[in-house]
Amino acid sequence: MTKYSWVEKSTCIACGSCAAAAPDIFDYDDEGLAEVIYNGDSNQGAVAIPEDLHDDLQDACDGCPTDSIKIVSKQEDAVL
Repeated sequence: MTKYSWVEKSTCIACGSCAAAAPDIFDYDDEGLAEVIYNGDSNQGAVAIPEDLHDDLQDACDGCPTDSIKIVSKQEDAVL
Protein backbone atom coordinates (compact mmCIF):
# COMPACT_ATOMS: atom_id res chain seq x y z
CA MET A 1 0.00 0.00 0.00
CA THR A 2 1.21 3.51 -0.77
CA LYS A 3 1.86 5.79 2.20
CA TYR A 4 2.43 9.53 2.45
CA SER A 5 3.52 11.34 5.59
CA TRP A 6 4.08 14.76 7.10
CA VAL A 7 4.67 16.27 10.52
CA GLU A 8 2.10 18.54 12.14
CA LYS A 9 4.61 21.18 13.21
CA SER A 10 2.20 23.00 15.51
CA THR A 11 2.31 20.05 17.91
CA CYS A 12 5.89 18.83 17.34
CA ILE A 13 8.13 19.16 20.40
CA ALA A 14 11.35 18.18 18.56
CA CYS A 15 12.01 15.25 20.87
CA GLY A 16 14.05 13.39 18.25
CA SER A 17 12.22 10.07 18.31
CA CYS A 18 11.13 10.23 14.67
CA ALA A 19 14.59 10.94 13.28
CA ALA A 20 16.02 8.19 15.50
CA ALA A 21 13.45 5.64 14.27
CA ALA A 22 13.43 6.71 10.62
CA PRO A 23 16.46 8.82 9.69
CA ASP A 24 15.84 8.30 5.97
CA ILE A 25 12.41 9.92 6.31
CA PHE A 26 12.67 12.57 9.05
CA ASP A 27 15.05 15.38 9.90
CA TYR A 28 14.76 18.88 11.37
CA ASP A 29 14.04 22.23 9.79
CA ASP A 30 15.83 25.50 10.55
CA GLU A 31 13.57 26.04 13.58
CA GLY A 32 14.46 22.64 15.02
CA LEU A 33 11.10 21.02 14.31
CA ALA A 34 10.78 17.63 12.65
CA GLU A 35 9.80 17.34 9.01
CA VAL A 36 9.61 14.72 6.28
CA ILE A 37 12.69 14.98 4.13
CA TYR A 38 12.40 11.79 2.08
CA ASN A 39 13.21 12.43 -1.58
CA GLY A 40 12.92 16.20 -1.18
CA ASP A 41 9.33 16.14 0.13
CA SER A 42 9.87 19.17 2.41
CA ASN A 43 7.05 18.03 4.71
CA GLN A 44 4.36 18.31 2.02
CA GLY A 45 3.04 14.74 2.15
CA ALA A 46 3.47 14.64 -1.63
CA VAL A 47 6.15 11.98 -2.05
CA ALA A 48 5.24 8.33 -1.52
CA ILE A 49 7.31 6.61 1.15
CA PRO A 50 8.68 3.36 -0.32
CA GLU A 51 7.43 0.10 1.09
CA ASP A 52 10.85 -0.88 2.43
CA LEU A 53 10.64 2.14 4.80
CA HIS A 54 7.06 1.54 5.99
CA ASP A 55 8.16 -0.25 9.19
CA ASP A 56 10.46 2.67 10.09
CA LEU A 57 7.67 5.13 9.29
CA GLN A 58 5.24 3.28 11.55
CA ASP A 59 7.83 3.02 14.34
CA ALA A 60 8.37 6.79 14.14
CA CYS A 61 4.63 7.43 14.23
CA ASP A 62 4.10 5.06 17.15
CA GLY A 63 6.98 6.66 19.06
CA CYS A 64 5.85 10.25 18.61
CA PRO A 65 4.69 11.46 22.04
CA THR A 66 2.49 14.20 20.55
CA ASP A 67 1.00 12.24 17.63
CA SER A 68 2.45 14.84 15.27
CA ILE A 69 3.37 12.36 12.55
CA LYS A 70 0.56 11.86 10.08
CA ILE A 71 0.27 8.97 7.62
CA VAL A 72 -2.29 8.62 4.83
CA SER A 73 -2.67 6.19 1.95
CA LYS A 74 -3.80 8.77 -0.61
CA GLN A 75 -1.86 11.92 -1.39
CA GLU A 76 -5.05 13.98 -1.62
CA ASP A 77 -5.78 13.09 2.01
CA ALA A 78 -2.67 14.96 3.16
CA VAL A 79 -3.93 17.92 5.17
CA LEU A 80 -1.25 20.46 5.94
